[in-house]
Parts: sequence; C-alpha cells; structure tokens
Amino acid sequence: SVIVPVRNEAAFVGQTLRQLLRQNYDADRYEVLVADGQSTDGTPAIVRDLQADYPNLHLLSNPGLWSSAGRNEALAAASGDIIVVVDGHCDLANDDYLLHLADAFERSGADCVGRPQPLNVASATRLQRAIAAARSSWLGHHPESFIYAAAEQFVRPHSVAVAYRRTVFDSVGGFDEAFDACEDVEFNHRVARAGLRCFFTPRVAVHYFPRASLRGLFRQMIRYGRGRVRLLRKHRDTFTPLGFVPAAFVVGLAAGAVLALVSPWLAWLYAAAIGIYALAVGSTSAALTVKRRDLGLLSWLPLVFVTIHGGAGVGILRELTARPGPSRPTPSPMLRRSRAPRQIAA
Repeated sequence: SVIVPVRNEAAFVGQTLRQLLRQNYDADRYEVLVADGQSTDGTPAIVRDLQADYPNLHLLSNPGLWSSAGRNEALAAASGDIIVVVDGHCDLANDDYLLHLADAFERSGADCVGRPQPLNVASATRLQRAIAAARSSWLGHHPESFIYAAAEQFVRPHSVAVAYRRTVFDSVGGFDEAFDACEDVEFNHRVARAGLRCFFTPRVAVHYFPRASLRGLFRQMIRYGRGRVRLLRKHRDTFTPLGFVPAAFVVGLAAGAVLALVSPWLAWLYAAAIGIYALAVGSTSAALTVKRRDLGLLSWLPLVFVTIHGGAGVGILRELTARPGPSRPTPSPMLRRSRAPRQIAA
C-alpha cells in the first residue's frame, strides 16, 4: 500500500501519481491511497481524472489537514503487508521503485527500509540549484542524518525510513497528529526505540523539488525548527547540541549586536564570531561551486545558508517560547480500521 498525504499539490501530484501507477509491478498487488487535506487548488480533481484509468488509485478525505493525520487516514484504509509513504511533490524517476523496495525487504529481512532523498535539480533555477547544493552539504543539514548517504547499510531509521512492514504499526502505533512537521522523525524514533531494524538503500532514492524562493525556504526551515522542539518535548532523549546550533546562531546574531555597543571587547568578539561564520559559509560555498562546476551558485549559496540557519533558528525559538498545546495520544491506525474510510465524493 502506497500512501500519499497531500494538500494543495496540484503542481506536482499528477506527475508523482503517474510515476507510481506506471510501475513495473503487478497492479493487482499494490494500491495507491491519496489522503487529501481539503485542498483548494484542484488536487482532488487531478486524482479523480487518474482514477478513471487506474482502479488501484483511491482518494480519501483528511479532515485533519496535516500530513500526519493524512498518513493515519490512509493507514486505516490500507490493505498491504508493506506500507510505503510517498509525498505528493516528489519525483521517483524509477519505474522499478516498488520492485526495488520489495527486494530490499526480502534481502535484508529488515522491519523498515530507508532511502536518500536528493533534491531534484533538473530544469531548476539557479536559486534552486543552490538550495539543492547547500542542503546536501555538511553545513546545510543535520550531520547525523543519512538522508544524503550513498551506500547500502543498516542505519538508524530517524530521518530516512519510509517503508514499513505492517507489523511495525502493530508495535508502535501510527503517526502523532500533534505534529505538522517532523512527524516522520517522531514516528521513526519510536521505531528505533522498539528495537526494529532499518535497511538503507539508494536504489529507492526519491528526488524532491527545492523551494523556488528564499521566502519559501525560510518558512520551510521554520517548520522544521518547530518540529524539532516538539520532538524534544515528547522524547527528551532526542536532544543533541548540534540540533540547537541554529537557535544559538539567531540569538547570538541579535544579542551580540546589542552587547557590542557596551564594550569594545564584546564588539571584537562579536566581529570575530561573524568572521568565523562568514569564513565557514564562504569556503563551503566556494567548494560546492567548484564541485558542481557551476559558477552561478556562488552568488546564491551564502544567502541560502543564512536562510537555512536563520529559519531553523527562528522556528526553534518560536516553539521554545510558545505555550505547548494539549498532548494527544498517538493513534493506532489498526484500531481505526473498524470504521469505513472517508472517501471523497465525486
């Protein structure tokens, strides 16, 4: 069962679904379940048009709007022994994607399978190419993540697991609907804590489209930052100092400018810190420009790095200073299967 949570994905969902529905895999042996979070851009109409040609495509309603709730809606309706999560704005670019997934489970005997998710730079703007380069570098994503790795291996599932045996959900429940970001990381943390194994293979890599503007990237990183804090509130053992470096960056940037007015020594320290940061960003930007053989990246990469770090830092600080919402128990999709799935009427 391939579950696809969507909300306002009209620009991409048609291509993604066609790639899923035209797999070199017996159509009678898999289903694609789209859980729509009340889209207003015509996403459901695109899915309905495809349903006329693909009887294994199903459209479900997700009144909870968020991806976490959509995943649970689809899980409640899913009938497969293997559950695969695919976002509605990605590029599989692999007609054997499902075959490789099934093979990975068989070869490894693992409970879940993980994959890299490189950003798609085909037909991208110069800014999008810069975002793709930055996000794949050591300075642009969490260094403990395997999301850009390239070798088959058993790994921690936290940032990479996307396909699961049904028994995994029997063991740890479903996705926490209190999360509007990092719901996959939170779920995979429970998977790891249960002692379940994750096999990582680049043969099932999925490409994502980079954000088209710095504003969009900034908002994305804010959501990631907020999700990181929510994850920490629920699972205190997820704390790592590296995860909160962006927050320290934002605080230091703002507080340092004020303290620099108090003392020449503090002004010197502030200038030195800014210089070290600028050196790290500048040298990494130059190295990526040379590696990618794309001189146009150099004008965008410093701005992209500042946007990534600033957005994540702002998100962390916002969530740290916000009043935590009421905790909600993690739902079990297996229990929810007693009711009929909420189909979207034509």
